[in-house]
Amino acid sequence: MNMKRGLITLLAALLCIAAAAQERQPQPGHAETTHETGTERPAADDVRPEAASAPRRSGKPGSGAKGGPTDGRIAPVPAAAPAAGEVLSLRECLEKGLERNYDIRIVRNEERITDNDATAANAGMLPTIDLSAGYGSNVNRIRTTPREGDVTTAKGVYDGTFDAGVALNWTLFDGFRIRADYRKLQELKEKGALQTRLTIEDFIASFTAEYYNFVQQTLRLENFRYAMALSRERLRIAEAWYHVGSSAQLDVLQARVDFNADSSQYMSQQEAVVASRIRINELLANEELDRRFLVRDTVIAIDDALQWDVLVAETRTANAELLMADRDNAISELELQSIRSRNYPYLNLTAGYGYTHNRYGSGTTRMRGQLGLNAGLQVGFTIFDGNRRREQRNARLNVENTQLTRLRLEQSLMADLSNFWQAYRNNLEVIQLERENLVAARENYRIAMDRYLLGDLSGIEMREAQKSLLDAEERILTAQYNTKLCEISLQQISGNVTAYMQ
Repeated sequence: MNMKRGLITLLAALLCIAAAAQERQPQPGHAETTHETGTERPAADDVRPEAASAPRRSGKPGSGAKGGPTDGRIAPVPAAAPAAGEVLSLRECLEKGLERNYDIRIVRNEERITDNDATAANAGMLPTIDLSAGYGSNVNRIRTTPREGDVTTAKGVYDGTFDAGVALNWTLFDGFRIRADYRKLQELKEKGALQTRLTIEDFIASFTAEYYNFVQQTLRLENFRYAMALSRERLRIAEAWYHVGSSAQLDVLQARVDFNADSSQYMSQQEAVVASRIRINELLANEELDRRFLVRDTVIAIDDALQWDVLVAETRTANAELLMADRDNAISELELQSIRSRNYPYLNLTAGYGYTHNRYGSGTTRMRGQLGLNAGLQVGFTIFDGNRRREQRNARLNVENTQLTRLRLEQSLMADLSNFWQAYRNNLEVIQLERENLVAARENYRIAMDRYLLGDLSGIEMREAQKSLLDAEERILTAQYNTKLCEISLQQISGNVTAYMQ
């Protein structure tokens, strides 16, 4: 009796090993390779999640080995539709985004406005020339009483005047206000260019982070798909053991629960992939937000050659926000200079050339015409206006505030740079540690699977080995993405984020 039971057990083990080997054998078009170690994993078409509701049973639970625990098949769930469309690299995406992103297009138009405003005429350096013409007339009743003689009365006396001319007004000097305003317009022009650069850098940083988030979510989806394949293999083995009477129904039910849980996790991860894809299309200003595409990067590439001294030096000299703070400081000083110009006199030049024609309805002169040039200089000085001192005090305080703001910004940037640097270095070490953990987790799973096939390991212990493998893959993926985010932030703060365009 014991020999017969041993033969049955051995036969069941051989059947399970054969089924597992057939399951793990890759088929053309039905296998994929992981990005980290190249381990072949079943494709989505080979993974069929269990339905949420319990399948129907032909008999009572545990009624024998013929019917098995269930008579229904594992209900398939539609796998993720394969991504269609063009294959894009990070550089190609950034080039398209710089052309089509709405924020960048808006800020470029604003930069053009500041360019158009930075002219000598807008600063008041050029004169104004006016051309004017007019005609006026009147009809009067004139009553004249001389000292001697009779009173005379004239009715319907018509007088008319026509004039036309060109007038020039030019402020030659107003206490250096015009020069200060012109320099202020030039500073605003440079600030507009820096604002465009800052917006572009923000876009590059945001898009690069989302691009690698899409890579991360895609890799996580593959990990969950692999977990489904492992759970499916475990479920089939448990069913095979149950069929030959070497396993209890509880093991089969537990394997089915674990498989359904992995299937649910896989389907939930599909939503994260779709959300990341929609965000990328939004940043690229695509009309079709759910447009499918593929990315060339299959791993999260990390630049581990960043140097602290170089980052600090470039932050202090090339950071766009610090450069804009310098422009704000210069603008506030020019505004103070413009207010101080009221302490000086002003000099205006006026000139004109015109013609005047008068027609008289009474008197000895019938008509008269004048054609000529006129010119003049006007010198003035504002002695008191009630606001000059107050405005100067406020302008000096504004200059001091811009200087303090610049110092505060520099300190804040250096603090952020230091924090991201520490996280960057720490995550690099975490990645190295997690790579070792991943190798150990895979070896642990392989040993656990061999023992499980021989019936020397329980289903719960097998699940723990599987979960340890999935957790190791998740930890290294998270560490890689966090390191990439730190790298992007360091490049952005130091003004080198455009390196991702290369």
